[in-house]
Amino acid sequence: FRENKCMTATKTLNIRGALLELKEPLVMGILNITPDSFYSGSRKQTEKEITERIETILAEGGRMIDLGGYSSRPDAKEVSPDEEMNRLSLALDIILRHYPDVITSVDTFRAGIARACVEKYGVAIINDISGGELDPEMFSTAADLQVPYILMHMRGTPQTMQQKVDYADFMGEVMLYFSEKIRQLNELGVNDVILDPGFGFSKTLDQNYELMARMNEFRLFDMPLLVGISRKSMIYRLLDTDPSESLNGTTVLNTFALQHGADILRVHDVKQAVEAIRIIGKLSNIQ
Repeated sequence: FRENKCMTATKTLNIRGALLELKEPLVMGILNITPDSFYSGSRKQTEKEITERIETILAEGGRMIDLGGYSSRPDAKEVSPDEEMNRLSLALDIILRHYPDVITSVDTFRAGIARACVEKYGVAIINDISGGELDPEMFSTAADLQVPYILMHMRGTPQTMQQKVDYADFMGEVMLYFSEKIRQLNELGVNDVILDPGFGFSKTLDQNYELMARMNEFRLFDMPLLVGISRKSMIYRLLDTDPSESLNGTTVLNTFALQHGADILRVHDVKQAVEAIRIIGKLSNIQ
């Protein structure tokens, strides 16, 4: 156990000009301003719902808020850039007025949306599920804005990703993907890169669990690692339940992830993730 501590060499992120040290893992609370996210409990569309969700994330110990205006669930409906921006603006206006110091990330694969969120609303991180594949301007935009960039592994689009799960060498191809993308980003001047293995994206049930079991391999990149498995199908399909009954499975996998290098947990249920971090941290500090 002690060889797999969640607290190893300190990694850092440049957040609006200030250095954020990842001395211990952080929780990123999910705020979906969408009508069709896969977990109905995460959908927030009115000012009251959004404000209550922000308050809950912060009260329960969340350090970051990830805002999404375009559902990335399998077979998600296409959303126009204008509609995506309108949804995000509703929440970002609230945060800018009442919670200006909160660290926010925007979950978008569109460079124009990312730029508007950073420049107008002070969003601190770009969270791109496509690794720059769906908008050729995304990498150069992240470089220009000089904000941390979450690089996730996915093939295809949210509409087609589950038809793209045929790999000759699954882990080898995932690691090569990250190596090539990191090089491209570094060459452009993007140095704050957060890796997201992409659980649930372009992967079968078995591939998701292989990815989790081999998380230690991501240590070779020496970059912050984000894990987002909250209430996903890899849990409820295995257990024959549904997203509403997947909190326990989420906590089990988050705990495993913390033991194998996770620096950020992206979750719906902040309180439980914070508790997992505290418990694993306590165990890790026992000599």
